[in-house]
Amino acid sequence: MTVPSEIRTAHFWFDPSCPYTWLTSRWLLEVAKVRPVRVRWHLMSLSVLNEGRDDDPEGDPEGWLWVPVRICAAVLEEYGQEALARLYTALWTVGGGEQEWLGDLHDSLEKAGLPRTLADAGMTTAHDEAIRASTAEAVGLVGTHVGTPVISVSGHGDHHGGGHGHGEMDGDREGERAGAGQARTAFFGPVVSEVPTGEAAARLWDGVLLVASTPGFHELQTSRPPAPGPS
Repeated sequence: MTVPSEIRTAHFWFDPSCPYTWLTSRWLLEVAKVRPVRVRWHLMSLSVLNEGRDDDPEGDPEGWLWVPVRICAAVLEEYGQEALARLYTALWTVGGGEQEWLGDLHDSLEKAGLPRTLADAGMTTAHDEAIRASTAEAVGLVGTHVGTPVISVSGHGDHHGGGHGHGEMDGDREGERAGAGQARTAFFGPVVSEVPTGEAAARLWDGVLLVASTPGFHELQTSRPPAPGPS
């Protein structure tokens, strides 16, 4: 009989507009089906990360990328973790079938069971301080040289726990810091162009935790894969 490992919490920082981050998030949910992992969602902003740079790697001089992350921040503040997870999924699936980027913001909110009027939050700065603070927390874990996503894994469970995953999202806890008071492993990525499922997802999870928790380990790269295809 397999003895279940301690449930580990994977804190996932994401900018909702990044297609690679979207694929990584779907992989992490696949991991939660086959490993004792629960996911907690946090926001970070590519707009904040790129402030002060001479170039504009996102090609967003008008600052449009602020809009979806502000809406997500409003949802997180007013409705919590599960609502944020539903909206994130809706943003990339509301169009149905092939979808290469975010869908209509109002329709996404409705699909997630949220008021369409929350889209107005995208045009205000009311949640910018919270977005900046959350981004700073992610950067504090992995440094300024990376982007989105950032994952921090808390808990002391065996990396190769086996057994069935729990697939749950942690509930809201006022003032919780990601992994506060617990041993944790933090890293940027992994960047994937296809979503591993089942045991393939689990093997990637095991491997990422193994290398990221190895003292002295810093970086591993392969040849760049094709850009993500339609969702």
